[in-house]
Amino acid sequence: MSTIFDILGPIMVGPSSSHTAGAVRIGLVARTLLEDDVVYAEVQFSGSFAATHKGHGTDCAIIAGLLGMQPDDIKIPDSLKIAEKKKLKFYFSNIDLSDAHPNTVVLNIQGKKGRKISVQASSIGGGRIMINKIDGITVNCNTEMPTLIVHNSDEPGHVAAVTSLLFYNKINIAQMQLFRNERGGYAVMVVESDQQIPSQIISSIENFPGIIRVTYINPSRGE
Repeated sequence: MSTIFDILGPIMVGPSSSHTAGAVRIGLVARTLLEDDVVYAEVQFSGSFAATHKGHGTDCAIIAGLLGMQPDDIKIPDSLKIAEKKKLKFYFSNIDLSDAHPNTVVLNIQGKKGRKISVQASSIGGGRIMINKIDGITVNCNTEMPTLIVHNSDEPGHVAAVTSLLFYNKINIAQMQLFRNERGGYAVMVVESDQQIPSQIISSIENFPGIIRVTYINPSRGE
């Protein structure tokens, strides 16, 4: 079923919902996943993004998102200059990802505190996005619902601990995906819920043994 948003598209600054609004959201989600202000960004465009990112302002849009701007921010066209003033070092290049969506970008970013993260994401139309990979691990989530991303060691009990806590607090899981790089290695749990997840629950999950990092993406608050 289509919604008004699907028909009219997002409120945005720029010529293209895919190449501009979606790109801003990708940068914004990557910033959220980093959980820090971005000081370094290596931006690799693939497919249509690689061919047209300058003409459609995708480069400005990605950096705007990394700076924390929303898709309707009038400062998006000036984001590169703003980034330079804020000492955000950024580099653009192209990459060939033959098995990826045409509008795909890989972001290798670093925050003030030294944390690094690699995010591969696609802009799939109408300002909607898909986060394809985090640190090389496939996740494939669109962040349109409250989304909990849990990084943990691949050991028994983590899934049960997280889902039991959500059940106890009457938070319904709409969709859940589990990924790992190898058996007994590094794992990622992606939980999309029907309700917002309170900060105290997130803090409790962070304190579980074996949990490496927890990120919460709240679309009602602009990521």
